[in-house]
Order: sequence, then structure tokens, then C-alpha cells
Amino acid sequence: MTSVVEIDIAAPRARVADLFSDPANNPKWMSDIERCEPEPGIPSVPLTGSTHRLVPKSGNRVFVATVLSKDLPDELRLRLEAPNVVVSIVDRFVATSPEVTRLVSEEEFRFKGVVNSMLGFLAQPAIKKPHRRHMDAFKQFVEHELLRER
Repeated sequence: MTSVVEIDIAAPRARVADLFSDPANNPKWMSDIERCEPEPGIPSVPLTGSTHRLVPKSGNRVFVATVLSKDLPDELRLRLEAPNVVVSIVDRFVATSPEVTRLVSEEEFRFKGVVNSMLGFLAQPAIKKPHRRHMDAFKQFVEHELLRER
């Protein structure tokens, strides 16, 4: 199952990509994330191959995020893993003008096992809605950060 969200953000492409690629910012715009923890022994700088844990505010579904490639300000590729699902993420940053960036976020879900695959198929609307909500929240976060910096 794939979910694609495109959103225009009133900020320069390099700034949008920097804010998005820093896992320390995730709890600032992902309302369901309590904290982001670098894996022990791994530098907190999100380089290709680095991992961090996304710890939720409620529940126990912790995702381990791995940076697959980081070609900023153009693109960031991540893999999120939980016991029953793997999410491949490609985020592209496209300058539509010097002060506007289009974020194209694509998430592909692969569920582990037959039962989880069936549940995932049935839950498609419930999966796509948080993706849109997260991208809208990121847009607000970036635009608020730029106002604060001025």
C-alpha cells in the first residue's frame, strides 16, 4: 500500500530539507511521537546508515528508522521498521520558487504476514490520514520556525 502527499511550504528548499531531515525535530511536529532516540553507539547526526527510534506518546509501537540515503536538499530516503510492518519513505524537496518548496512524501507499507497484510489493506484510509496530518503539521512547524527566526 502506498500513500503520497504533496504540500507546498512557504520556505526555501534548503531550510525545509534541513528541518525535515533532523530527527530531533520529529517530536516538534509529529503529535503522536514522544521522543526520538539515537541508537546506542550511533552518532546523532542522521547520516546514511544511521538509525534512531521513534517512541510514541501512547501505545508500544516503536519504529526503528534507518536513513537509507540523504541527498539534500533534493531527497531523503528512510526505512521504518516495527514488528508487523516496514515502511519505505521517499521525501523529495522541489523548489517551486526561491521561497516556496513542494514536499512530495511517498510512504510504501509492507505488512509482515498474511493477517497483518489483510489488516493493512482494510486500514488504508486510517494509514493515509495520519500521513496527511503529519505533512500538514510539518508545514506549520517550518513556517512557524521561519517566523521565529526573523
